[in-house]
Amino acid sequence: MANTSSAELLQAEAELVRHSLGYLKSMALHSAVKLGIPDALHRCGGAASLPDLLSTLALPCSKRPYLSRLMKMLAVEGIFTAVAVDVPAAGEGVATVPSVRYGLSPVSRLLVSGSGACLSPCMLMGTSPLFLEASLRLPQWFQRDGEGEPAFAMAHGESPYGAAGHDMEFNALVNEAMGSDSRYMAELVVRDCGEVFTGLTSLVDVGGGNDTMATAIAKAFPHVRCSVLDLPHVIQGVSAHESVEFAAGDMMEYVPPADAVLLKCVLHNWSDEDCVKILTKCREAIAQGARAGKVIIIDAVVGSPSHSQQVLEAQVLMDMQMMMLFMSKEREELNWQKIFMEAGFSHYKIQPVLGMRSIIQLYP
Repeated sequence: MANTSSAELLQAEAELVRHSLGYLKSMALHSAVKLGIPDALHRCGGAASLPDLLSTLALPCSKRPYLSRLMKMLAVEGIFTAVAVDVPAAGEGVATVPSVRYGLSPVSRLLVSGSGACLSPCMLMGTSPLFLEASLRLPQWFQRDGEGEPAFAMAHGESPYGAAGHDMEFNALVNEAMGSDSRYMAELVVRDCGEVFTGLTSLVDVGGGNDTMATAIAKAFPHVRCSVLDLPHVIQGVSAHESVEFAAGDMMEYVPPADAVLLKCVLHNWSDEDCVKILTKCREAIAQGARAGKVIIIDAVVGSPSHSQQVLEAQVLMDMQMMMLFMSKEREELNWQKIFMEAGFSHYKIQPVLGMRSIIQLYP
């Protein structure tokens, strides 16, 4: 400490407090969504004073005085905006009193339900009790020798997929989160990355679940015949329609032939060895036509030079989450390159155009 100034020490202390209490940020955000605050602000035209906001929320009288502290913290973190205003005073002798008007920021607009870009289910899944309980096992997991099981399985005795198989509430949460992420990503991909689908006549969305992404592509590019490959229990009960076909199967064993194979946020769930197996099946699928096709991957490429510090932080947090859930990972470009070459591909193109995620086009 002798070589560190008092100002540096005090700043370091503040940083430690920020990090050690960081879980309260997550739970404050979770509380805001559960209370319906983003929707309430949206109904108020995007902004409201605290009294107006309170009038729209179903809060017990005993908890109403505490809402200002929740809103203040979330405004400091940029989840909501906060603008000081003067409002008419109730008593005589004082014309106005200071108040705060809270509003939706670009972040909280992504939490408004009913829009194609609503990511509230993703946030609720990430802060769900099953995830939080798994995170508490990380110190124990690090201390245990050998590969063993991930922290989630250590906490719950099964994988997230296993938990979703019998916990209907968690299953619904996972499905809602995956669907909301696909709707959000589909809108961006179709709007900003249309050139990726130029020249294609067919596409299979591997692990495409309820066909949200495939349907968006089929609607935007009618010349592309789209299909979804997923496990039988995943697509069971999904309604078939004209624009998208469904195939039940295991991507480790077979991928239907197509001009392009799409893998959206699939590979980060798997080990390098399993990724090579999956991509080998994809390479075989795109090699069966008159001309060689391509594999389209939507996933994180950690540490791209064009990424901001906030994006990098989000990527390494997602990497920790993948380690906790599956002992898998988010990958840097060198990791991706090694997998691509081992799966028999000759070259690839990375476009870091989707925030935390990139579009990777992979060619045999």
